[in-house]
Amino acid sequence: MSNLSRVTRQRLKENFTIGLSSPVKVQISKDGTKKYLFETNEQRFIETAYIPDKDRVTLCISSQVGCKMGCLFCMTGKQGFQANLNANEILNQIRSLPEFHELTNIVFMGMGEPLDNIDNLMKSLEILTSEWGYAWSSKRITVSSIGLLPALMTFLDNSRCHLAISLHSPFDEERRQLMPIQKVYPINEIIQLLRTYDWSGQRRLSFEYIMLKGLNDSLAHAKALLKLLNGLNCRLNLIRFHSFDDTQ
Repeated sequence: MSNLSRVTRQRLKENFTIGLSSPVKVQISKDGTKKYLFETNEQRFIETAYIPDKDRVTLCISSQVGCKMGCLFCMTGKQGFQANLNANEILNQIRSLPEFHELTNIVFMGMGEPLDNIDNLMKSLEILTSEWGYAWSSKRITVSSIGLLPALMTFLDNSRCHLAISLHSPFDEERRQLMPIQKVYPINEIIQLLRTYDWSGQRRLSFEYIMLKGLNDSLAHAKALLKLLNGLNCRLNLIRFHSFDDTQ
């Protein structure tokens, strides 16, 4: 648009994005799962997973390029942190898919720690759930986090979307070895905060627990989990571990 000043064009470029960005690559599994590769505005790459399952279709989306958290069982953490996704890049993973209208659920469980990108996470959730946006029910959206306490409070106070906390061990030292963030935000403090919120309504709380053979799957772990979560209205999801080349 040559009839606009250079300053105006620069402001438009910095503050607005027009159009969709199609995935640059797709891998399709035998069970119908599709893994999409997107290129960001800064020529970096993120993954999005389309997961059909009987009467529901879930889209697993990314919130960052790479991740700062360094969890030992996570391949994304091995890549280090590169950039936060802006709200447009988060939403583009959803609206640019040919299967967009088939989706029943969205989970923020792809690359990155969503609460480490809290501003853009909240912007994207607002657009997804507002009547002036996509008008999705909050019950169809789940945000997964390792538990960054200040951002977690912001999320819980301003969103009705479901929450999934990465737990993986009920023991402080063991969880610290698996997830370095335990040194900063211990799981007991996270649980203490979660107990101050009401989970009896439409918002669901769940805990993710990757089963690591011989490490966190003993009877002692089960008993400690029961004690840790006692009285909390929640679900515990046991997850099979998929190893990768750098797994310790």
